Amino acid sequence: MSDTIARLAAIRAQQTAFSPDAGPNGDLKELMDFGSNPGALKAKFYLPDNLAEGAPLVVVLHGCTQTATAYDHGSGWSDLADRAGFALLYAEQQRANNPNLCFNWFVPGDTRRDAGEALSIRQMIDTMVSAHGLDRKRIFVTGLSAGGAMASVMLAAYPEVFAGGAIIAGLPYGSANTVPEAFDRMRGHGGPSERQLQQLLASASPHKGPWPRISIWQGTADQTVAASNADAIAGQWRGVHGLEKTPTRSQTIAGHSRDVWCDDSGNEVMEAYTIAYMGHGTPLMTKGAEGLGAAGPFMLDAGISSTRHIAKFWGIADAVEVSTELPTRKQDSKVSELSRTPTNDLYVPETPRRGASSSAPEEEATGVRKVIEDALRTAGLMR
Repeated sequence: MSDTIARLAAIRAQQTAFSPDAGPNGDLKELMDFGSNPGALKAKFYLPDNLAEGAPLVVVLHGCTQTATAYDHGSGWSDLADRAGFALLYAEQQRANNPNLCFNWFVPGDTRRDAGEALSIRQMIDTMVSAHGLDRKRIFVTGLSAGGAMASVMLAAYPEVFAGGAIIAGLPYGSANTVPEAFDRMRGHGGPSERQLQQLLASASPHKGPWPRISIWQGTADQTVAASNADAIAGQWRGVHGLEKTPTRSQTIAGHSRDVWCDDSGNEVMEAYTIAYMGHGTPLMTKGAEGLGAAGPFMLDAGISSTRHIAKFWGIADAVEVSTELPTRKQDSKVSELSRTPTNDLYVPETPRRGASSSAPEEEATGVRKVIEDALRTAGLMR
């Protein structure tokens, strides 16, 4: 527990040492008047010049301690949007909701269909599509860490809205409903069984298919979100897609493994990338003519652009790396220097300060939960 307290305090101090808005793309504009906004989020968007009518929309959800502008700068999404011709929408967390700017992926009142933060993001999407004549059949969502977990929420709560999604170092939908559960799931402890996760997904909306295509990304040296979460996400989505546990094929791309699951027609409906030696963050390839983004905290130059490959998987952009067939996806989990960015050690989910977000009464903190919440308060991360 003392180690937990020290790490929590350290990330709070690191927030003042790193300014995530220093020097990124300043072209994001604020989206105003997008609905009742029960989750009290902000929205920003980017439209390339001369964007065609009926263009795709990519919804992007940043990680803890990040902002929309900083994540766009690091990931290179707006640069790719210019090249490939699609619109971008960023939901942005506010400190009044969560002091560390984490989306509240573990709060039932923010993760249910038509409630809280999930509904706010849905309202942003509707406003963007209507205002700019975008294609309702080509809407996608991606996110990192807490944003990845929130992408899981959006894909589960509104599967009819999205053609595809990408979850980077995230968690499956419905895996946690409290702060202590969130910490446990991040570390790979406990949680619903695969069958229970599949039932949670199937019951999250009245939708019966077709289902979004899913891209999953995870570093082997991630000490913040355990790799078992990537497996759990894959297991959750195999159910609705009717897929076997064993992937249809495995490949290596830029030195990293990719598992692919295909439907009965041979279409790729799910992929899982395992990034060798990488810690907690979004995988980037920033060098060369095809480079995108900029390395920084939680934005890691791994020699592969998740941004470009995700867009290729969705069918809205091309990628260039050469792939080779492999019999297995297994990778050595040895930690490399790539994973040693100081702020990669922890992302912290917070108990929200927006009381109206959850309709369920808060349970009395007892036992282990009380100990963990006391630690959070000691670190100044919860009140």
